[in-house]
Amino acid sequence: MDYTWEQLHKMRVADLRTIAQTLEHAALQGFSTMHKEQLVPALCHALGIEDHAHHEVVGLNKTQIKGQIRALKKERDAAIEAKDKDKLKTVRREIHHLKVKLRKART
Repeated sequence: MDYTWEQLHKMRVADLRTIAQTLEHAALQGFSTMHKEQLVPALCHALGIEDHAHHEVVGLNKTQIKGQIRALKKERDAAIEAKDKDKLKTVRREIHHLKVKLRKART
């Protein structure tokens, strides 16, 4: 049976060990004494699965927002050079809000 990282991550340790028992792989050496945080990545490696969760950004144009952040960083650098504290503060706040927007979209 094919497993995903999410499925393996939600399984109990006993179930993970029974899966490991059926496989022959160097990463699973000593699986009976492994804890879950060690066993899941080892199983992923043995099964050829990526051992991390993927986050899909839905409803945002991630590339466009990152482009806006890059443009704002250039404005920030210009404000630092000009020693314009008010402009610097507004640009930093705007960068911060865009980054928060990206992080919230991941979850």
